[in-house]
Amino acid sequence: MLENNIRLKAIGDLDSLPPDALRTLVETMEKTAHSDGMVLTLALSYSGRNEIIRVFRRLMADVQKGEIRPEQISEETFSRYLSPDGIPDPDLLIRTSGEYRISNFLLWQIAYTEIYVTDTLWPDFGREDLIKALLNYQARERRFGLTSEQMAMEPG
Repeated sequence: MLENNIRLKAIGDLDSLPPDALRTLVETMEKTAHSDGMVLTLALSYSGRNEIIRVFRRLMADVQKGEIRPEQISEETFSRYLSPDGIPDPDLLIRTSGEYRISNFLLWQIAYTEIYVTDTLWPDFGREDLIKALLNYQARERRFGLTSEQMAMEPG
């Protein structure tokens, strides 16, 4: 990872990992924190619903401590509490195995993510499959909840 300038991040209930695995993960994330090339994010012991509950609990604790007022909680505030902060919402979710469900994955973050479904099984998903998914994605009109007419009226 260091040789290839890859930064490692992880999401999920990391405290539920075995101690040795957690220690190795944290050490690797610390060693690669300065890398500014690709970012590899591992979803370990991850549940989208659990993540939302953890954010809610952290927000409530901060409200009780007086660090934030309930009326200050917005989509942006909520997003900052997601773990880890700083990972952008995905533009594309590739769903393998022909499954048409999101399987409790990044429930908050995929609100405007484009979803590509392929019958290819994950172990068999290769370069050709990725190119196919990216070409499909490139042909889409990203509107983020707007109509085509509204997009045409947007500045820039």
